[in-house]
Amino acid sequence: MKDGVMNTTGLRLYGKNDLRVESFELPEIGEDEILAEVETNSICMSSYKAVVQGSAHKRVPENIAESPVLIGHELCGTIIKVGKKYQNKFKEGMKYTIQPAINYPGKEPEAPGYSFQYIGGNATRIIIPKEVLEMDCLIPCYGDTFYKVSLAEPVACLVAAFKEQFHYDRNQYVHKMGIEEDGNLAILGGCGPMGLAAVDVLLNSERKPKLIVVTDVDQNRIERARKLFPTKKSKVKGVEVLFINTTKYSNQEILKETDGKGFDDVFVFVPIKSLVQQAGELMAIGGCLNFFAGPSDKNFTSEINFYNVHYNRHHIIGSAGSNSDDLREAVKLIDENIFDPAIMISHIGGLNCTAETVKNLPKIPGGKKLIYTQYSLPLTALDDFESVGKTNSLFADLAKIIEKTNGVWSKEAEKHLMANAEKINGNKFYK
Repeated sequence: MKDGVMNTTGLRLYGKNDLRVESFELPEIGEDEILAEVETNSICMSSYKAVVQGSAHKRVPENIAESPVLIGHELCGTIIKVGKKYQNKFKEGMKYTIQPAINYPGKEPEAPGYSFQYIGGNATRIIIPKEVLEMDCLIPCYGDTFYKVSLAEPVACLVAAFKEQFHYDRNQYVHKMGIEEDGNLAILGGCGPMGLAAVDVLLNSERKPKLIVVTDVDQNRIERARKLFPTKKSKVKGVEVLFINTTKYSNQEILKETDGKGFDDVFVFVPIKSLVQQAGELMAIGGCLNFFAGPSDKNFTSEINFYNVHYNRHHIIGSAGSNSDDLREAVKLIDENIFDPAIMISHIGGLNCTAETVKNLPKIPGGKKLIYTQYSLPLTALDDFESVGKTNSLFADLAKIIEKTNGVWSKEAEKHLMANAEKINGNKFYK
């Protein structure tokens, strides 16, 4: 091993809202570990929750003040060195991602990006520990980009959520798993990155609804969504997709889109009480409400009409995370170019801006914030590339590149960035 290869620079959590980007030494890997580089990490709201809660978070250890953990779990990179035990399964140079829900037996809930000193997505190099490898949570990838695979984990959460839906014929009492095929489906609070990805996944799935209604209260987000997907009364792959501003439409007007039947599947993507109540009011007989949004408040509650639960067979589930099979399915969709999650990305940045980005995530508008961990870059909205480009030639070039894809991040944009952006020099962090 050459001198300096075992250094890393990463985003570490020391306590509530105490995040630091700093360089430190990695230990030599064991025979049941893997040394890897990280190229991209997509910042998740779950990371923000871990930072806000610190050691009170169920996956964050109590001793982080003395043994800080690396933050970030939506990562993609390449393997540098493989421990002896796994050399027949993984090879140097292989591209990878990680299923963070490792569920290691006999241990408290822990996950990469929350619980470990040497593995987290916001770092230049990491050590993939035995827990990840033994639970088969290191997922090889073979596509031609890094950014797409960084978004595979949130896509896997959507794949899992659609599988977890269920309906039943009350005369047979057998659950039919999955969304209602050719049914009506609503995504409430859905013009953010996960909602738009959900629409795209549904359009590329074998089991499709006949109608998808996506609601939001932010007209700018709705307009962006309409640029990316068909607008009212247009159809793609046999599915009608509508984007509705609920400040302008009542529940009765939304229900008219279903001819008064209601929605077989309703997903709540933002943890707001009124949205949960609205979901209950929009459900069809036998409808399934999926509370997909993860609240930070452990005492979050909302009213549900239990008359409809009893007489209309409304049922409620929650969906959180995914398993390795879901992630493999998401990676397959991405590797085979069936689905491109680039529509989720609204900002790109370098490792230098991760601390402030994570701490302020709820205040930063737009979709996913994608970090290129080997580079020093300001967090920049794709919509601002042209204006930033007036004083920065890299962003001027990137603005021209994404103009070809209707303002969406792309393979060409990633390749240009990685060839021309300012790299972190060895492991010296540029502030």
